[in-house]
Amino acid sequence: MNEFFQFERDFVESLRCIPMQVRYKLDTCGVKLKLHHWHNLTADDRQLLVSALCTTEAQIASYRDTLRQLVSDRAGETPKDLAIDPDPPWHLPSLPDSVCQKAAEFDIQLQPEQWQTLTPLQRFALIKLSRSGHENKNFLPAIVEFGLR
Repeated sequence: MNEFFQFERDFVESLRCIPMQVRYKLDTCGVKLKLHHWHNLTADDRQLLVSALCTTEAQIASYRDTLRQLVSDRAGETPKDLAIDPDPPWHLPSLPDSVCQKAAEFDIQLQPEQWQTLTPLQRFALIKLSRSGHENKNFLPAIVEFGLR
């Protein structure tokens, strides 16, 4: 998974923000990476976190250890742990209410069949972009990019 979305294009060249694929890996390995931690990482560190695999148990453990070591080395801090959801909603076939509600704000009626055609990373992005209290300006561009409108 080394995929950037079009809605991220304004920052992926410099990687000044944490891209969705890294955020997905953070939830997978159970590490809370703050933006200031990310900013303390070198360009090579950030690229490593983008390209490193985080799928198998061994890869997840390695990614977590590497990430924690990089943050410790560069920022002098230890990132907090996140609980790892054994059944994250982006792996489930049911369309989350938060995504439906956010889509409805744009007069879009999402169907479960549409949700099921998305990759786990696309589902993850829509879930993250639909959460209240977060910057959601990319929700509609993501919907369009994923062919849901």
